[in-house]
Amino acid sequence: MAPEANGKNRSTSVDIPEQAVKNLTVEEMYDKEKYDLSTMKEGDVFKMLDTTRDGLKDDQINERLEKFGHNRLDQKTQSPIIQFLLFMWNPLSWVMEAAAIVAIAVSNGGGREPDWEDFVGIILLLLVNSIIGFIEQRNAGNAVKELMKSLAPEAKVKRNGQWKTIDASELVPGDIIGVKLGDIVPADGRLIVAQGEVSMDQAALTGESLPTTKSVGDEIFSGSTCKQGEAEAVVIGTGLNTFFGRAAKLVGGAHDEIGHLQTILAKIGNFCIIAIAIFIIAEIFVMYVGFHYEYRRGINNILVLLIGGIPIAMPTVLSVTLAIGAKQLSEHKAIVTHVTAIEELAAVTILCSDKTGTLTLNKLVIDKESIKKYSDIESDGIIYHAAIASRIDHPDAIDACVMSTYGDKNKIREGIEELNFKPFNPTDKRTEITYKQTKDGSVHRISKGMSHAILDLCTRDKTDEQIKQLNTDVDEFAKRGLRALAVAIEDVSDGQKDGKGNGFKLIGLLPIFDPPRDDTKETIERALQLGVKVKMLTGDQLAIAKETGRRLGMGDNMFEAKTLKEGPPADSGYKDIDDLILHADGFAGVYPEHKYEIVERLQKMGHLIGMTGDGVNDAPALSKANVGVAVADASDAARSAADIVLTKPGLSVIIEAILGSRQIFQRMRNYAIYTCSITIRVLLGFSVLIFAFRFDFPSFMVLILAILNDGTILTISKDRVKPSQYPNSWHLSEIFTYAIVYGTYLAASTVIFFTVIVKTTFFQDKFGVQQFQYHHHSHTFPGWNNPILNSIIYLQVSTISQALIFITRSHSFFFRERPSILLVIAFIIAQLIATFIAVYAKWSFTQIHGCGWTWAGIVWVWNLIWFFPLDLLKFSLRAYFDRQQKETVEETLAKEPSTDNQRLRRQTTVLSMSGPPSRLSRMMSADPKTSRRGTFAEIAARYYAPHTRHLSTSHRFRNFAGVLNNTTNTPLSFSINAPELQRFSLVQAHHASKLLNAKNDITTTGV
Repeated sequence: MAPEANGKNRSTSVDIPEQAVKNLTVEEMYDKEKYDLSTMKEGDVFKMLDTTRDGLKDDQINERLEKFGHNRLDQKTQSPIIQFLLFMWNPLSWVMEAAAIVAIAVSNGGGREPDWEDFVGIILLLLVNSIIGFIEQRNAGNAVKELMKSLAPEAKVKRNGQWKTIDASELVPGDIIGVKLGDIVPADGRLIVAQGEVSMDQAALTGESLPTTKSVGDEIFSGSTCKQGEAEAVVIGTGLNTFFGRAAKLVGGAHDEIGHLQTILAKIGNFCIIAIAIFIIAEIFVMYVGFHYEYRRGINNILVLLIGGIPIAMPTVLSVTLAIGAKQLSEHKAIVTHVTAIEELAAVTILCSDKTGTLTLNKLVIDKESIKKYSDIESDGIIYHAAIASRIDHPDAIDACVMSTYGDKNKIREGIEELNFKPFNPTDKRTEITYKQTKDGSVHRISKGMSHAILDLCTRDKTDEQIKQLNTDVDEFAKRGLRALAVAIEDVSDGQKDGKGNGFKLIGLLPIFDPPRDDTKETIERALQLGVKVKMLTGDQLAIAKETGRRLGMGDNMFEAKTLKEGPPADSGYKDIDDLILHADGFAGVYPEHKYEIVERLQKMGHLIGMTGDGVNDAPALSKANVGVAVADASDAARSAADIVLTKPGLSVIIEAILGSRQIFQRMRNYAIYTCSITIRVLLGFSVLIFAFRFDFPSFMVLILAILNDGTILTISKDRVKPSQYPNSWHLSEIFTYAIVYGTYLAASTVIFFTVIVKTTFFQDKFGVQQFQYHHHSHTFPGWNNPILNSIIYLQVSTISQALIFITRSHSFFFRERPSILLVIAFIIAQLIATFIAVYAKWSFTQIHGCGWTWAGIVWVWNLIWFFPLDLLKFSLRAYFDRQQKETVEETLAKEPSTDNQRLRRQTTVLSMSGPPSRLSRMMSADPKTSRRGTFAEIAARYYAPHTRHLSTSHRFRNFAGVLNNTTNTPLSFSINAPELQRFSLVQAHHASKLLNAKNDITTTGV
């Protein structure tokens, strides 16, 4: 029996065996040909599942958990061995592996054996790096999972006749669940009670663009969101036996999105690999064509570039830094649900914030002295009628305020019988109750809500004078920062719950005050100092928004949401809507679509947007924003859409999270600049020594450099750093510019040092050290090659290269910003080892002979002389790049309209920006016209997945319909078999078929 055209199903009767839950297997219960729980009559569903409207008994729960399993989709985990090996399968590791092959298979000839020492060293370096990365990231991944336990989804369930809240994973078939506005449905179910018009958003599951209206008897799907109304349902499927579970099982292979960090790793890695390729090609031409090197001698120099130019530890350092940072943010009451959002939070330039609960306390109080009356009903009577129209069991903030003002909530409904209740929804902006007086049987209705929503509803005793008075009263409230809650009543003469009334009559206006948080004003000032503009987006009236803005020091340059459609007011001075949105302090009277539009327009201007929210109506904007922040006590829908969930109320928590994310980003940026600089210094320095002096540095000593550097630099993930005063983002051109300047400077320090040693007698005259001689090419050590000179150059390269991290990690002079003790100790140990190797080592296999303490002292003094000017280079570069950031921040914080030059610069910034897009745009993007460079980076990025997979805190598809409706050029593969299809209900099969039939590139197997 197919579903009807409107998507609903007709109920059918079936023969239910006795104790079906106990006697039937799970496969039999979910075989739609035998028992389709989505189409059975309600009584048959209760009989099949052996349950009642009072829910299951305690003794039934454990039996069903054992039979059906927990209500979750368990992720298949890779073998730890495979996970470990994948750490050696990425472009950076491939270069090192190529170096190992060169050392063992290509380094032959000249009567010498293969380069076993380099081969073993490279393999050990790969293994050590992979082991450290594997252990660190498993630890970090476990820490992230622990954080997420506090956000485990919950469900309201009735058991033993009592409502209680449990972990959603504990639900079993037969449970009675309750869902309300903003809840995510925790399991598949059949509605048994619907209060008001119940609407479900199933877009993430079925691809339906509009919410679907549900009534008693309809099926609701796990993962859909309640957009309107309240309902109760009996659970008919959990875990793998839900529509989502069965559909997800059909999809063959993972379809992980490429995270932004993976792309950054790929682009930095590509920069290093391309640089290595250029210098290797140059060396080949110079050595073999120009100098006519012997084959083996040239190969050793190529190994130096292959080994020394690759930042093999980069993926581990960056990803572990993020994971550790997530744990640190949790200490500030900010739990990151998408760990890679940390880097995006550091780049946020504008924070769009709700007023209620974020800027204010969300502790609503009715000012009883200021209540306005429009009938003969007194103030206490108006409060009483408003209390009747409130949700008693699960009140929202306004309902709770009204009931607490009335008094004992148990007395509110005494003597009345509720016939119908319509809970608040963002569209109607009001509640409504139809009830019967038990003493005389009369039926009445009460509605309470936003003043103009109630005024439009009223038809009885409504006069122009009353309308004018209401508007005056609302404006008066708004000027005092008070919200207006209107109350209206009507009588239903025919006594039916859906009968026509005699028309609503306005009886009163309740002034509600939500005081600002004590720390909000200070926090906004702090945000401005950090270059973050805070915009208020509120559904309240403009006057209330302006008054709140003035009190909080965020300004009153605010506008009605209708200006987004009508354009800037004529006297505002703004040339277009974009300019208005950028410079406004906030908007009033906004709906969900307005929030989404504001975020989208700001993003198109090149800004990275943070968005706070708490309700289901905020979910679209939270998803669209670069960083969605669900405030404390947010709905399930808001939490699901958000990147960061706050466990403590207030704006100060968000600012602390921004500061924390900037510290984390600074650690990653510092390392990226450092590692790219070392790549350039090794490639340029040793290549010039070959080109100018035919000096061949031992490749094995580059391995020692890499091992000591990697061991030290891993500590940067816990380094003490100052957050930037400006928003941070991955401007790779800036990072590569720093790297080229630093790398060239360090290479120059080595080349000039070498020149002074071999071309002058300065050190010999001043310190009495030996003079190095140039040898004929037939000598054991031709040219300037000398084991002692190798030790000297090794120490010079090692100490000043590793000291660069103290320059990249600081904003000011390096000695004014104290590093972590761990980093200092690691540096000291590494350089002591390097110094002792240079002074005492006698390794004939790698042409190293101890240089003695005099040469070691000369090297350290030389490096100190060259080290201090590095700060001056940093200040010069920062003066250029910071000026651009400062101009952007000043424009963002300004209230005046943008100048033509600012508008032009903004357009240029948008065209060149490489910051992260919103998560929604990354998930839904399906533009096949990708640039070749972008495609190359994306291909490379996929191989860094093992380094970032532990950062993912949710393995469920956030948009399953989007996965099925794949519009990329990569075909999806589905594994479908008859028994699995039989487990779909008719309605589920109908939704799945609509998606699958739309595709022409689906491969089915095993049918």
